Amino acid sequence: MPARPVDRCQRPWNKGLLVGQKKPLEPKHVWSIRVRLEIARSMRDLAIFNLAIDSKLRACDLVKLRLDDICSGTNLRRRATIVQKKTGRPVQFEISEQSRNSVEAWLPTLRATGSRYLFPTRIHASPHISTRQYARLVHRWVKSIGLESASYGTHSMRRTKAAQIYRKTGNLRAVQLLLGHTKLESTVRYLGIEVDDALNMAEQIEL
Repeated sequence: MPARPVDRCQRPWNKGLLVGQKKPLEPKHVWSIRVRLEIARSMRDLAIFNLAIDSKLRACDLVKLRLDDICSGTNLRRRATIVQKKTGRPVQFEISEQSRNSVEAWLPTLRATGSRYLFPTRIHASPHISTRQYARLVHRWVKSIGLESASYGTHSMRRTKAAQIYRKTGNLRAVQLLLGHTKLESTVRYLGIEVDDALNMAEQIEL
């Protein structure tokens, strides 16, 4: 069989694109985005942002959150449990005061729509925003505070609080449970901590 000619003019799919893990947000970035959303009175976006940070959920699970997932009657819960789409396993997360306040501010508008989903869309084919819509929001948020949007994505939201928990406690098992990973090795790779830990240990040894 003759060899297939190589098209040297064909552009590689990832040329010019930043591939690999997306950076987590730093605490100062989180507060900057919150302030901008509060000033703009973007109640829905603020609720999405705060719940994304707290829940550490993948985009596919975050966009499908329902009122029943975080509310008991008319009261917002302090903790919620979601069955992950990717693994089929339940994962728990805390709902901080920041998140509760932003969701409560969003609820009057939400209830007027009659939607069972926390983040409905105007597109008739879907009852909630898509992961693509969510990704666009994330890029808009990071650009609004002067960050390079190509370095961040929806996984940045998932990694942000997990990365801070690990930095402050060093407890990988706790982070594994919060992220809903089945294997500890997955958590190690996800946080990208191997090199940092090795360098920290090396800096503490003098010869």
